Amino acid sequence: MVKRVFSAMRPTGRLHLGHYFGALKNWIKLQDGYECYYMSADLHALTTDYSDTSEINKNTLDMVADWITVGIDPHRAVIFKQSKVSQHSELFLILSMLTPLKRLYRCPTYKEQLKEIKNKDLNNYGFLGYPVLMSADILLYKSDLVPVGEDQISHLEFTREIARRFNNFYGGVFIKPQEKLTKTAKFLGLDGRKMSKSYNNSILLCEDNDILKGKVKSMFTDPLKIKKNDIGHPDGCVVFSFIKVLNKEYKNREEKCKTGEIGCVSCKKQLTEMLSEFMRPLSEKRKDIIADKAYLENVIAVGCQKAIEVAQKTIEEIHKVLKF
Repeated sequence: MVKRVFSAMRPTGRLHLGHYFGALKNWIKLQDGYECYYMSADLHALTTDYSDTSEINKNTLDMVADWITVGIDPHRAVIFKQSKVSQHSELFLILSMLTPLKRLYRCPTYKEQLKEIKNKDLNNYGFLGYPVLMSADILLYKSDLVPVGEDQISHLEFTREIARRFNNFYGGVFIKPQEKLTKTAKFLGLDGRKMSKSYNNSILLCEDNDILKGKVKSMFTDPLKIKKNDIGHPDGCVVFSFIKVLNKEYKNREEKCKTGEIGCVSCKKQLTEMLSEFMRPLSEKRKDIIADKAYLENVIAVGCQKAIEVAQKTIEEIHKVLKF
């Protein structure tokens, strides 16, 4: 029996390089051997963007266009929108009844984002309870595997906790999803933090070339390497973190940096060239995809219908064990 994979992204607009190298490359590979469900988590977007929802639908189309551009195939994966599958909201409500508040307050991501995101008021129930909604998303499709990096394992363990708690109370409806660990390339943001649009430090997947040049130019480099012939420390350099992923011959450049044979200007020039070459064919493909709004909306509509069929079966099982 083919195993089922579930994963999702919040529709916050165009995707960046961190999304591609950290998740999408793996999503593409998984299409070959698994039944894949890839969701635009627009309800999750409300946790931080509840005060202005005007861009969420556009952001979904932008994101799905990016998915298809890089190789997510609507014929081999179910691409759908969370808000159009009402069973997500119902299961979220049910699971929230079983979730201890203390457990939510211990969530490391909750604490981290409260600290990092200063321009939005995140003191709301939805933001605190987003791990429950995330668990509902995964459990609704009886997902066997969830592709995650090592830093996300705690989120999946939370989902397994809720599944165990529900099964202990009512019977074995849910299977316990397992992590599909992926060795992901670490893409730092322009400022050295994790790449994130919330931090305004990202490079878009199909970035305009002039903007790309400016962003690379602004990247943090080794603060101890002032002159070209100074000894470099590439492990702490944002530019080198990109080169390490994009250039198979990075070892040679790493050694030259350490011995002072090359400077930061040279590295930034090479990185700009590599990124431009990488993005050129994707940008051309994306122009055609994003221009056909009807096509994108149809892809999502067809995916939503497939998702509803699976989700409703799970909800019917839940109603039965709850004796509704």
